[in-house]
Amino acid sequence: MKKLFYLSLALLTAGACKQKSDTDVKHVVVTGIDFTKKPGDDFFTFANGIWYDTAQIPASQTGVGSYSFMNYPQRIRLQAILDSVSSASNAAGSIEQKVGDFYASGLDTEAINKRGYEPIKPILTRIDAITKVPSLMKFVAEAQKTGNGSIIGFRVGPDAQHSSVNIVSLSQTGIGLPERDYYFRTDSSTVAIQAAYKKYTATLFELTGTDAATAAKNAEVVYGIEKQIASSHKTNIERRNVKANYNKLAVSDIAKKQPNIGWPTLLSDLGARVDSVNMQQPAYYAKLNTMLKSVSITDWKIYLKAKSISTFANFLSKPFSDATFAYAKILTGQAVQKPRAEEITEAVDRSLGHALAQLYVKKYFPEEAKKRMRVLVDNLKKAFETRITKLEWMSDSTKTKAKEKLYAFTEKIGYPDKWRDYSNVEVKRDTYFENRLSANKNDYSYMLGKIGQPVDRTEWGTTPPTVTAYNNPPLNEIVFPAGILQPPYFDLYADDALNYGGIGMVIGHEITHSFDDQGAQYNKVGNVTNWWTKDDYEKFKARTQQVIDQYNSFTVLDSVPIKGALTVGENTADIAGVAIAYDAFKLTEQVKDTTKLDGFTPDQRFFISIARIWRVKTTDQYLRMYVNTNPHSPPQWRVNGPLMNFTPFYNAFNVQPGDKMYKPENERIVVW
Repeated sequence: MKKLFYLSLALLTAGACKQKSDTDVKHVVVTGIDFTKKPGDDFFTFANGIWYDTAQIPASQTGVGSYSFMNYPQRIRLQAILDSVSSASNAAGSIEQKVGDFYASGLDTEAINKRGYEPIKPILTRIDAITKVPSLMKFVAEAQKTGNGSIIGFRVGPDAQHSSVNIVSLSQTGIGLPERDYYFRTDSSTVAIQAAYKKYTATLFELTGTDAATAAKNAEVVYGIEKQIASSHKTNIERRNVKANYNKLAVSDIAKKQPNIGWPTLLSDLGARVDSVNMQQPAYYAKLNTMLKSVSITDWKIYLKAKSISTFANFLSKPFSDATFAYAKILTGQAVQKPRAEEITEAVDRSLGHALAQLYVKKYFPEEAKKRMRVLVDNLKKAFETRITKLEWMSDSTKTKAKEKLYAFTEKIGYPDKWRDYSNVEVKRDTYFENRLSANKNDYSYMLGKIGQPVDRTEWGTTPPTVTAYNNPPLNEIVFPAGILQPPYFDLYADDALNYGGIGMVIGHEITHSFDDQGAQYNKVGNVTNWWTKDDYEKFKARTQQVIDQYNSFTVLDSVPIKGALTVGENTADIAGVAIAYDAFKLTEQVKDTTKLDGFTPDQRFFISIARIWRVKTTDQYLRMYVNTNPHSPPQWRVNGPLMNFTPFYNAFNVQPGDKMYKPENERIVVW
């Protein structure tokens, strides 16, 4: 989502726990509308302005409100679960014992601080022993298995052209700043981030016993290597080219072209005995092959030490986590570190997420939510099918293929039918570092076990408590975890206008991702292949270009432009998601009743709900990074952008020429 009512945590929790009954009141009150603003000038502010002007970003967070920032109150819930199980007497090997002891080990800061950087000394010693490129690559492979990635972007997933089978994929990697352009921009904000990153790297060396002068020199060495690497990276916009990211190559061929990497030995050391791989960004590996000779072994060892210390910094004593935060503070504007319990709750969610999720679902997720969600999803699919049928720009043959893809969707709601097994993760109450490594090794083994195997279409790509939703094109699936199935997105007690404007818009958004600039290149079974006529695809690209051009004209922080080419997929999904949700809303009984609630018609409540699911306030630093790196538009434009293209919104709020959001009807973008 690749994707609001401002409720207190108490109300939010209560709403998720209760079961709906026939006597439940379905009227959710809409308040906080800023009637001093014209809805046709800035609907985001009309619906959210009063909240926005008074909302305070917690000092330990980078933002507040809905969407991903709802994961903050979610962590409070998960933390309460962990507080309970960690203090109980649990059977050895049980879910409760694993997550409880893992959590307790992370909270034992006295033991962690006492160890200092002792847990990573063996890693640094192994780096010191490197003498030549082959031993360097052997270290890289072994480190990868513990979550210590550096110069090889290794993963296993569906083959883009044979999506029923898994394949080894190799992607560009090796840098520490958010993305390649951070190494080359010269504006003051980026320069400050570059300086903070170098200082952070130098501090890590000092904390492991290097004198300050040498540490500073080491930081420059690391930055210099990363800048060379970054020069070979594709931009985030270039990486949106699905077909360019598929380069299935024989290992024997890349071994000849890139002999310094030593591919056969490296892949064997990684545990991947395969004949072919998908090298997603070949230019990166060509550059790496050259750099393995042009950069001295001494400098590579400095680089690997920096990567290793940085990878494990938050597993170590307080000075290391303090150094990490000092850099993050410059990057994101977060004022103070998160409380330790919140940090460790996140760590449990990352390391044993599906175990913790079982306890969350049992306590917070009502099964009735699944039933109502299925009705919503079915109605959204019907609405989208109707829109496909009515498209004037698409031929009948392509419409047939699009509908086949739509009804081949797999829909995952709430939580998986089968849970991840963590029996191989060894957890002790007094060894936090080793617990994290054991979980990392288990994740690696889990991934490695997929090589050459049929794709498991029941697998989930996120943990169920996470507030998110996603579309996975290779599996042609849409996923709505339990975490997002709560207010403001979904409420068992709310009228249809609010639910269709909330989770309905999200469902429509995720459906559309199968038909955005990237998703449209996958067929109904998840293979990258053309299912369009040439003329239809050209018309489709012309419409997505309209989306790019329109969003290029939007700015945040007064002068920072949205990257239309980076956000085109999400913007297309937002524009169509609103339209599909509205059409599905028109299938409900509420539409037949014109009774106003809180002074708003059903249509008006629908659009207000859309505005409130993107009710978010962030630090300026975070927003600047977000615009530079994130494929989603900022919240204001996830509301105003789609609505200025949607005629029923104009009708609902009497938007007229002269209003800032007004666009003549022939300029309103319709892709789907």
